[in-house]
This record gives sequence, C-alpha cells and structure tokens, in this order.
Amino acid sequence: MQLRAIRSVAVIGAGYVGLPLSLHLAKAGLQVTAVDVDPTVVAEINERRAKVEEKEDFEKYFRDPDVQRNLRASTTPVKADAFIIAVPTPIYEDSKAPDLRAVTAATESIAPLVERGNLVIVESTIPPHTTEKIVAPILEKSGLKAGTDFLLAHCPERILPGNIMAEAIYNARIIGGINEESTRAATALMGTFVKGKLLATNARTAEFVKLIENSYRDVNVAFANQVAVLCDELGIDTGEAIALANEHPRVDILDPGIGVGGHCIPVDPWFLVHACPETSSLIRAARVTNDSIPARTAAKILQAVADVEHPRVVCLGATYKPNVRDLRESPALHVFELLRGEGLDVSLYDPLVSEYACDSVLSAARGADLLAILVPHDLIVTEIRYRRGAVLDAMRRPRIMAFSPGVI
Repeated sequence: MQLRAIRSVAVIGAGYVGLPLSLHLAKAGLQVTAVDVDPTVVAEINERRAKVEEKEDFEKYFRDPDVQRNLRASTTPVKADAFIIAVPTPIYEDSKAPDLRAVTAATESIAPLVERGNLVIVESTIPPHTTEKIVAPILEKSGLKAGTDFLLAHCPERILPGNIMAEAIYNARIIGGINEESTRAATALMGTFVKGKLLATNARTAEFVKLIENSYRDVNVAFANQVAVLCDELGIDTGEAIALANEHPRVDILDPGIGVGGHCIPVDPWFLVHACPETSSLIRAARVTNDSIPARTAAKILQAVADVEHPRVVCLGATYKPNVRDLRESPALHVFELLRGEGLDVSLYDPLVSEYACDSVLSAARGADLLAILVPHDLIVTEIRYRRGAVLDAMRRPRIMAFSPGVI
C-alpha cells in the first residue's frame, strides 16, 4: 500500500492527552485539527486560551508561531492524512468493565472520512485486542481494509499530569501496528516530535504493555499500603519499618498513602482483570486493597476525635496526588465525603484548587480539633513546618495527622 504523505492530522479528543499532542504536532509543522465534542473546549483552543494540568506556563505553547499557524479546533472531524484517537476510557462503576463508548464513538466519527493511504492511531488506553477487534471492524465498514487500504496502530500515551508537555516528547513510546507497515508509519509520525525511544511491536502487545505498566505501579502501592495496615495492627512505626527494610539492597518499598487516584492507575488494571478474570488475581487484589484505604483513613480520623465533643476536622489537600490540581479519582475527596457522611463537622482546604482554597493553613486551622494532611502539597507542608507554633495555637485542640512517612 502506498502511504499518503502525512501533512495533516486530526486529533480526536482535545483533553489532557489530545491537546498536548495537537500542540506538539502543530509545532512540528503539521496541519492539525483538534476535535472535541465540547464546544467550550473548541472555542478555548481557537482563542488560544485552553489549559491542561501543567507546572509551567501552558499558554506559551499557543504563542509559538508554528502552533499559531497550524492548529485549529472543531467539534466535528475533518479529512486528514492521519487520525489519532485520544479520548477517555473509563470503567463502569459497578462492574469495573471497560467503558469503550468514547473510543467507539470517535472511531465511528472518522470512519466515513478515512481514505486509501491514511493512517489511524489509537492513543487512548484500551484493553487487549481492541485495535484489531473493535476499532478495525468499525473503520472497515467503509469498504476499506485495515492494513491494506489504510494503516492502523496503537501508541498508548505515557504522560504525567503536571509535566505533560515534556513527557510527551522525552518518554519512550510503544508503537504497535496491526502489521509492520502500520508500525513503520506510526513510528514515522510520532518521530516528528518524540525525542525518546520509539519501540516497535504489534498492536496487541502495545495495548498490553500500557496496562501492565500501570498494574505494576498499582501492585507496588498496594504492598506499601498493606504494610502500613499491618504496622497499625502490630503497633509498629510504619516509616521506621519501611526505612529499615529499604536498607536491603534489593528492597524498595514505596511510601504508603490514603489510596490511589488519577485517571490511569485506578482504572487500567481493571482492563486486565476483565480480560483475564481467572488469571489476574494479584492485580485484582491490589485494586481491592488500594480502594479500601480511603475508608481506613476516614476511620482513623474518626477514631482520633472520638473523645472530642462536637469535633471539627480540617482535611488538607483535595487532589489525587501532591503538587497538581487534578481531582480525578482523588482518594482525598473520597475520604472527605466519607467523613461528611458520618455527620462530622469537616472542611477541606487545598491551595491549588480554587473550589477549596482559603488564605492559608493557618486560616483553615482556626478552631479545629484536628488537621488531617491527606495530600502533602509542598505549600501545605512548608507552611506547617515554618508556622507550626502559630498553626497549633490557632486550633482548639492541637493535633496534626499525616498518612505518609516523613510528612511532618
């Protein structure tokens, strides 16, 4: 098959994956249309004021002359030489099964536009076989054959909220086509801006690799969290135990916390559990363990104020991890809601989230019986360390709890 020279790309989905991808492709000199079903998102991109979670000035990327010239946004897909699907893939709350409706809808939206010589890349995280058994058949309804008339590959994103733009460039990328020609074409397109390694494989393996990456992280976090639970039951200091264990040259236990959040790690392992329910018991157990930690955290907070009449608790930190503004799947929010559900007088302060902001930790602490550091943002921890006396003096019954070693 003669691959069409790629001069234009339509990116389907302009969120925290699709928008940075669109910016990088536009900066590389390609004509890019960022497509999103949300007209507000489209308007913000066309007005050059859209943002994603990033530690640096995000608007500077819109000021780049190549981006100004090459990037536009639309609510409907347009014809292009290449299409990249970058839409969310959540799970159903009850069954934990993959919810592929957005991927299916995105694929159906571009199917009438795909022509001979086009390249289609799925960047969304998807279960094994999705590229070949779901995406390809939808695209082939046009009468064209995947791998023969058009090329098809999976290239899962590997980015970290807060450092998305840099990681999109410098992280190694897994690229798996449904045939070798698809892999080569996808590698060439990603190579227009990626400076990290471009690692070629097949579509099925690429799908699987992304899932085991996040499952590996989830299992390791679950082990650390279970260590903390065991320490509580045995009357052992968690931080000391982990620090001593990590002196072993082949041991590296993570710090425990209040659970696992974000869009990826709490979600992706379920894709493997759903695909292979009989042989994924460890992965399932890790998910169950990590999902149980917010309730244990809430119980510890309630126990800490059980002897206080009409206690007032202030939770510090709302995001899913420190030093980001991202609230997706946040265990801190879960803890907060559990405490509210128990009828506790509880408030939530996060200096990075406008919805939960106030002047300072000191201001939030006034009249409180307990400060619970759920998310140790640098801004929170630094203020407590340098103004500890004033913070404690402002409280009714001075007590500060943290749920990771070394925070205070």
